[in-house]
Amino acid sequence: MDLEQLREIIQLVEETGISEVEIEQDGLRIVVRAHQSGVAHQILTTVPQVSSSAPDADPSDQPEIPPSKGVEVRAPIVGTFYRSSSPDSAPFVEVGDHVNSGDVLCIIEAMKLMNEIEAEISGLVTEVLVENANPIEFDQPLFIIEPS
Repeated sequence: MDLEQLREIIQLVEETGISEVEIEQDGLRIVVRAHQSGVAHQILTTVPQVSSSAPDADPSDQPEIPPSKGVEVRAPIVGTFYRSSSPDSAPFVEVGDHVNSGDVLCIIEAMKLMNEIEAEISGLVTEVLVENANPIEFDQPLFIIEPS
């Protein structure tokens, strides 16, 4: 179904006063409902079921991932994550580095302001969980630090 066909369906609902039209075609389900104040457009997409002849994997067969030791350093704000102060500079920390409480771990740019994120504990950086220059969300894990 293309955009023109969808427009025709919406126009049909608007012109005829039909309260609801539901169409299913090629794994796509579209529902258009009219309300007293006008037409509300609701598009639902369903993915066709793919049958597999392979047996379902037994969860006990999956290798167990050990829980990471250490403390997560989480983003206090939404913004863009930077590992260094400038593109030409070395990262503030690398995996394997020892950090002290108060050391700068990264910068988060938010609304054109550069916010330095500091270590709250002393320890060994065991993981960097975000790639440089990626957007991050509030409370997203950034680093794992194993306390020393």
